[in-house]
Amino acid sequence: MKKNAASILKGVVLLLVLNILSSFFYTRFDLTEDRRYTLTEPSINAVSNVESPIIVDILLEGNLTPEFLRLKTETKSILEEFAEVNSNLKFNFINPLEGEEQIDGVITDLQSLGLTPTRVTTGDNASVSQDIVFPWAMVNYRNATVKVPLLKNKLGATAEDRINNSVQHLEYAFADAFTKISLKEKKRIAVIKGNGELEDIFIADFLSTIRDYYNLGAITLDSVAPNPQKTLDDLSKYDLALIAKPTEAFSDEEKFILDQFIVNGGKSVWLIDQVAMELDSLFNEKGTAMALPRDLNLNDFFFNYGVRINPVLVNDLYFTQIVLASGEGNNSQYEPVPWYYNPMVFSQNGHPITTNLEALRFQFANAMDTLSNSNTKTILYSSSPLSKVEGTPKQIRLDILNAPPDKDLYTNGNKALAVLIEGEFKSAFANRIKPVQLEGTLEQGNENKMLVIADGDVIKNQLQNGRPLELGYDKWTNNFYGNKEFLVNAFNYLLDDTGLINIRNKKVAIPFLSTQKIAEEKMKWQLINIGVPILLTLIFGFVFNYWRKRKYAS
Repeated sequence: MKKNAASILKGVVLLLVLNILSSFFYTRFDLTEDRRYTLTEPSINAVSNVESPIIVDILLEGNLTPEFLRLKTETKSILEEFAEVNSNLKFNFINPLEGEEQIDGVITDLQSLGLTPTRVTTGDNASVSQDIVFPWAMVNYRNATVKVPLLKNKLGATAEDRINNSVQHLEYAFADAFTKISLKEKKRIAVIKGNGELEDIFIADFLSTIRDYYNLGAITLDSVAPNPQKTLDDLSKYDLALIAKPTEAFSDEEKFILDQFIVNGGKSVWLIDQVAMELDSLFNEKGTAMALPRDLNLNDFFFNYGVRINPVLVNDLYFTQIVLASGEGNNSQYEPVPWYYNPMVFSQNGHPITTNLEALRFQFANAMDTLSNSNTKTILYSSSPLSKVEGTPKQIRLDILNAPPDKDLYTNGNKALAVLIEGEFKSAFANRIKPVQLEGTLEQGNENKMLVIADGDVIKNQLQNGRPLELGYDKWTNNFYGNKEFLVNAFNYLLDDTGLINIRNKKVAIPFLSTQKIAEEKMKWQLINIGVPILLTLIFGFVFNYWRKRKYAS
């Protein structure tokens, strides 16, 4: 008896000692196969740079479906990892609709802040209900607040796929937010003007988004003619040039300024329409308009860097919709219809820019060819296999919707729409007479990057009541596309000095139960879960009683 008491006492003392020691020495072990709870180095650097307290409010609380409970759990886990790196980080989960009498007003207020709700259907065969969830987090630091979307929608994705995509995105989303709030020195982006580019209001949403990362300024190429050297000097103060849907031809002098900016290390993003065609031009009595080739005088320029944008239109059976009105006056009805000149494109490779992105919407896109030279060309997006090109000039008619397309004609697809060019760029004016004299002209540059997109509307946001809507949102069909995230990723990649973009390559696999099997085998598993424990208990009792009788029978 004394021996037993001594053993028990030793065990209690040992447990107390271990508990006391564990309070001083704390560590976490990530035993998951995909290293789900191990932060990458860029994430650690992002949160380490923040000195003052960071408060993260996560709007995931209340009556949640199993999928959103999983998202909540994963969000809590990743924030715990960030908090281990920086003890200044505190987080809490709140239900924005709890205890609010005027729920509609609260929802409107949250939406005005840019927090888009998600409607979730819950219930079983007996009853079904819809709940509103705000899958967002708010990172508060000093006087700044950064919104973090926790849910990533993908067209056609199941609830499980949607949560899987969202979980893969969590580390990047929070590391990105911590980077934004801690930036002290921002790189500079020049928005090029002077050749009929998109007005600021049509690129307002994108510019307001990247303003969190970069300082923005405008450079007008009209100043090239009177003072080319000053224009180049001004442009050289920027790290990247954005050329968004020019409609007027570039002069050789203007091209030379841009060429020298690029050869000297400046990054560039080109969104080019080689065909003049707009959907609005079809809304006339005849419902027709002529698509005409547009000469921007850039063919030799892009040829030098390794791409050619053809003056053709891509017609794709993987399309996005437009909305047409039928009827008159108050009896008008708006119906979504397929529009084959607005391709819906998906990324087919694992490049950091395009990983885990929603489908993009192109509008009257052109096709590109990649040409052989020393530069590396990566096709980020291309049309579907069921697509074709149509030459211009061409008459475009709305009544093509009345006849089903002949699928036998859609055999020459996979046309490049967005190409990333990387390499040691050679001047497009090498071994040529220079149009203007500039100081320190270079004919061969160092490593550089350029993105060319054969559609100027990829960056264009819609307007409502004269105000810009979110880029990628179509107010007519209420669909969201991944245009903004693609462009943000592209700019981050071209100008990346933190390595955050590489977090997008991290793959996390969340196992889910099959809902179909659950429904089919519900009774079977109920019997197993209830019946087997009872059966085992009866067997154990029978064996134990039998053993007791045999042992004490004498």
